[in-house]
Amino acid sequence: MTWERVTLYKKDALRLWAHETRAHMGAAAARDIAEEMRRQLEEKDEINMIFAAAPSQNETLAALVKEDVDWSRVNAFHMDEYVGLEPGAPQSFGTYLKEHIFGLVPLKSVNLIDPSNDAAAEIGRYSALLEVHPVDITVLGIGENGHIAFNDPGVADFEDPALVKVVPLDEVCRMQQVHDGCFPDIAAVPTHALTLTVPALTKAAAMFCSVPAPTKAEAVWRTMTEDISENCPAAIMRRHPHAVMYCDRDSARLLAEGFGSWEK
Repeated sequence: MTWERVTLYKKDALRLWAHETRAHMGAAAARDIAEEMRRQLEEKDEINMIFAAAPSQNETLAALVKEDVDWSRVNAFHMDEYVGLEPGAPQSFGTYLKEHIFGLVPLKSVNLIDPSNDAAAEIGRYSALLEVHPVDITVLGIGENGHIAFNDPGVADFEDPALVKVVPLDEVCRMQQVHDGCFPDIAAVPTHALTLTVPALTKAAAMFCSVPAPTKAEAVWRTMTEDISENCPAAIMRRHPHAVMYCDRDSARLLAEGFGSWEK
């Protein structure tokens, strides 16, 4: 695939690259993720990566599994899961990741949150895994309400002492799951989830954030223009020394309108 990267905007430490299509966005993100993986694997025997599970990640993950990296030296984690689902449920984020990446490459280990486990016990178990395997790379998206993982406005804490916690899901977040086609209506969407906290995600040496689709345009605008606060949790990426955001034309629309044409 040929593609041209276009600089749209830079705010504080966060760089955002916009592309004509979701496919070009995903190819660019995957190329950069793989390059960072190879760089880190030159310095370490193995690396630890956290992956988001959402349709916004489809193109990035589809391209990433085709990249030439040594997956046998990668420990994989996922960043959030609904409370109360049975393992293997079609709506489970673990199921999504198995289908889109974890089952397609020869990872050293796959570490999934168990939604059927007692929540307190699962928090302890998964937090211990993250302590033993400090994150090197976070591959994420942002929600329509500006969340990262399930750190919604109102529950996000930039100084959270925990690595994993149970959170209630706000209505915007739950409706996004309907918009994404994961559930038929909001009544079917779980009300709580286990999530990695903001500090757990931002501890990574590098963060790569794929955010396509018109439903994300306002969240992208807020991430890049609002004051950095828990009102738009994704804005915390502007403080990260190596965070990069990838958009398509639809999600970058408000930025393009507000700050002029893309610079080729």
